[in-house]
Amino acid sequence: MQVAIVGFGLEGQSALDYWQRQGADITICDQNTDLQLPANVHGQLGAQYLHDLGRFDVIVRSAGIAPSILLADNPGIAPKITSVINEFLRVCPTKNIIGITGTKGKGTTSTLTTQMLEAAGKEVFLGGNIGVSPFDFLPKLSKDSWVVLELSSFQLIDIQHAPHIAVCLMVVPEHLNWHADMDDYITAKSQLFSHQSPEDTAIYFADSPVSHQIASNSPGAKLTYYAAPGAYVENDAIVIDNHEICKLDELKLLGAHNWQNACAAATAVWQVVQSVDAIRTVLTTFSGLPQRLEFVRELDGIKYYNDSFGTTPETAIVALQAFTQPKVIILGGSDKGASYDGLAQAVVANNVRAAVVIGSTAPAITAALQAQGFSAIVPGGETMADIVAAARQQAKPGDVLLLSTGCASFGLFKDYKDRGNQFKQVVQGL
Repeated sequence: MQVAIVGFGLEGQSALDYWQRQGADITICDQNTDLQLPANVHGQLGAQYLHDLGRFDVIVRSAGIAPSILLADNPGIAPKITSVINEFLRVCPTKNIIGITGTKGKGTTSTLTTQMLEAAGKEVFLGGNIGVSPFDFLPKLSKDSWVVLELSSFQLIDIQHAPHIAVCLMVVPEHLNWHADMDDYITAKSQLFSHQSPEDTAIYFADSPVSHQIASNSPGAKLTYYAAPGAYVENDAIVIDNHEICKLDELKLLGAHNWQNACAAATAVWQVVQSVDAIRTVLTTFSGLPQRLEFVRELDGIKYYNDSFGTTPETAIVALQAFTQPKVIILGGSDKGASYDGLAQAVVANNVRAAVVIGSTAPAITAALQAQGFSAIVPGGETMADIVAAARQQAKPGDVLLLSTGCASFGLFKDYKDRGNQFKQVVQGL
């Protein structure tokens, strides 16, 4: 069997290990001419990396490479294209799979779901977009294991198989520099549901018409969360099936948006095991993932928070809403085609003392803020040290200084992790 692996990042490397175990003859196709290829592997590197892919029996697409790119140079190869996620869903020995998608909150919800199932005594493996290839734990799985997959639109766009339980969180415009348009983004998310069976379950955010639209593609049972029959908020508590899980002030996660994530995870787990104790234990102890409203330190009465994972205006809005204190917020980065009008309105409405603007989107964000009558706008500079210094000059004791840019990181930083890690390093060094 001749297999082409297109893109050789972490996902491509896990694909290599998997298909080598199948005895395949493998060719790595990648733009990077400096790749150090493993022994006994062919290479098709550089500008011609997509040339004549039709000669292969299987073409493994890395998530970041859109199928349309492969098809543009190789029409007719669609039946041969697969991916790590699609192949895992095809061969997984357990049907106990929960797939979670949405624009933001996927990682937090997936981690909460995993920890709740573990607290209930289940053997659980977490993978997907969260940074762990499911091929890494495939050999460890039994028919009784549970798998939780965080799934991006990049991974879902061409899958042909689906998990037993699929969850759609809030969906807003995102990755429109990768997808053709919002309809294409929604169609990609919908694949998680359209390949389910009538025996499967689709869970969706009750307050999002788009989430409902996506989940409606499932032929299985459909359940809301943030409204009955799933988990919801009532009398300042999270409730499911007439059972109070915990009070909102017992949650360790900051922000009302995390009430949604908590309810989504609780609803998914409730379909597996009705354990109030397991769900409560996790919700009252889990404080969040790195780069998501991550508390860094308090200095001179100012609390510093790193929310670098938030790369859309909507994530910056919910970050603003998580704090009642006066705020200095760092906004801007690279452009993903989003509108900043709603973000500007949220800045005005949420006690923001100053906005420090950075990156190529700084002019657009500045214009949106000024259109709302907000004038406390400060240029941040080109380095994280300059950005933090500019923000610190605006902050006063009792304030929150918040890195929640509402934009992608490219241009000034390698990725959101690099941006957040630089922020933490600079703040810790103050």
